[in-house]
Amino acid sequence: MSVTAIVINILVGLALLLSFIRDRKKTLKGLSIAWKASRRMLPAILLVIVAIGLFLGLVSPAWISSVLGEGNGVFGVAISALLGAVLFIPAILAFPMGASLLQSGAGVMSVAAFITTLTMVGFMFIPIESRELGKRFTLIRNGFSLVAAMIIAILMGLIL
Repeated sequence: MSVTAIVINILVGLALLLSFIRDRKKTLKGLSIAWKASRRMLPAILLVIVAIGLFLGLVSPAWISSVLGEGNGVFGVAISALLGAVLFIPAILAFPMGASLLQSGAGVMSVAAFITTLTMVGFMFIPIESRELGKRFTLIRNGFSLVAAMIIAILMGLIL
C-alpha cells in the first residue's frame, strides 16, 4: 500500500472516530447507508473489474502503448477521448482502469482524455438528454465538454 493510501486511510479513520465520539447514532446510521450502497454497487464494480481484466488480457500492453502511448500524440488522445465519450462506466471505476492503462504503456494525456470524456461527455445519453433538455442544449453541452476534456488532457500532459 502506498504512503498516500495509508495517510488517507488514517485520516478517514480519525474522522470516523471523531464522528462516532460526537454523535454515535448519526455515525452508525451513516455507516449503515454506506454499507447498503456498497452492496448495491458491488455487482457493477465486479462487472467492470472483469471487463478491465478481459480487456487487458485480450489487448497486449504493446498494442496499448503503440495506440495510446506518448509517442502517438494527437491520434492516441483522440482515440482515448472517443472511447471515453462512448463507453458507459461509472466514474469511480474509471480511475482504476486509467491506472491499468498507464501501467500498460498508455500516455498521461490519453488517460486524462479517457477519464475526462468518460465523466463529462455522454454520447450514450444523447437521445434521452436531447428529449429532456433539448437538442441544441445537448449538442452545445457535449461539444463544450469535449473541448474542455481535451484542454484538461493537454494540461495534464504538460504538468505530469
